[in-house]
Amino acid sequence: MIIRRRPAMGLCALFAVLATGLFPAGAVADEPQPESPKVELVLDASGSMSTRDIDGQSRMTAAKQAFNEVLDSVPADVRLGIRTLGANYPGKSKVEGCKDTEQLYPVGQLDRTEAKTAVATLAPTGWTPIGPALRAAGKDLAGGNATRRIVLITDGEDTCAPLDPCVVARELAAEGTNLVIDTLGLASTDKMRKQLTCIAEATGGTYTTVSHKEELADRTKQLVHRAADNTVTPTATEGTSTCSTAPLLGAGVYTDRETFAEHRWYRVNVADGQELRASVSVGADRAVNNDYGVLLRAVTGDRELVRGSDAGSGRTDDISTGLRYAWPASGADTPASRTVCLELSNSFSAPAFVKTTPGLPVELTVGLVSSPDNASDVASFGLGRGWIMLAVLTLTGLLAGLLWGWLTRWRVAVWRTN
Repeated sequence: MIIRRRPAMGLCALFAVLATGLFPAGAVADEPQPESPKVELVLDASGSMSTRDIDGQSRMTAAKQAFNEVLDSVPADVRLGIRTLGANYPGKSKVEGCKDTEQLYPVGQLDRTEAKTAVATLAPTGWTPIGPALRAAGKDLAGGNATRRIVLITDGEDTCAPLDPCVVARELAAEGTNLVIDTLGLASTDKMRKQLTCIAEATGGTYTTVSHKEELADRTKQLVHRAADNTVTPTATEGTSTCSTAPLLGAGVYTDRETFAEHRWYRVNVADGQELRASVSVGADRAVNNDYGVLLRAVTGDRELVRGSDAGSGRTDDISTGLRYAWPASGADTPASRTVCLELSNSFSAPAFVKTTPGLPVELTVGLVSSPDNASDVASFGLGRGWIMLAVLTLTGLLAGLLWGWLTRWRVAVWRTN
């Protein structure tokens, strides 16, 4: 019996060692698990949804049928909720009509039967309080660090001015909670299209006009799945007016807000043998004057290392630039490190009637990778550093001028000889 037990004990010990090596104690418990994304569908149930112009049926009927398809396809890891606007109050009081928004199904693990039953009870009723509904939906999705997405489905513009839904969208974006609002229009008027486009662009979302039930179902499913596929969660940060007080950032994606013509600073620690890569995108989420630019500089002490810039003339909704700079490996056991300051500046301006707060949306990406081994590499050589670029251009121009002058003199001499 003793002889037979030894192999069994040996196998148990081997499995224990393998288990310890493959699954270290506390590895699963210590690693933060990503939160499931949150999505809320905001459906317009105002009186105009009774219009019969979608595949021979009312807009509300088409929306209900599309919702059934969407609910059947929601990924298991998505926490979904449903909110309505204009579903309950049929009267003429604007005060009461603009309060008419409720959460039909709470954001959480989806019970498809329960959600479908709730949607089936809806009927076209009242006003179109888009602004209040978006503000309430933002609260429905609050809490935690999960990605958030609102899908607004409506057939008309907001009827609850002066609360501008575009301003509400900007306020939600300024909270830095990685909230995206996508808008779908069941009708197409210039005023509605402009408003829904403004709402979407304020948060980095999309606007789509849909004319058929299948289009509505397919586009909504696509947006819900996009929320599930979003694996990069930008971190909210706040740059400062000086480098010494700037937030210290590591590799990652960050969001911020920058007012018109402002300078903002951020800090990054870079060690020997590392290459710093940084890019920034500034969005024009409101009306701005033509001719604007953005500048990103990397500075250590009083020395500028490298800069990137771009300019626009009003043809695009955002403007981006980037830079890279490498430090060679030192060979020391403990590589030296230095603090690099990133300065972000913009030259946006706006007409007098445009609000300047909150600031323009900013997305900053910071990367730290191994520096190149080949000295001829662009990053190692330093092409793009201001003084080296100036020297290269000056030398090139000088040589080109001398060559062209020599060729001209040679041609004149040949012409005279002949």
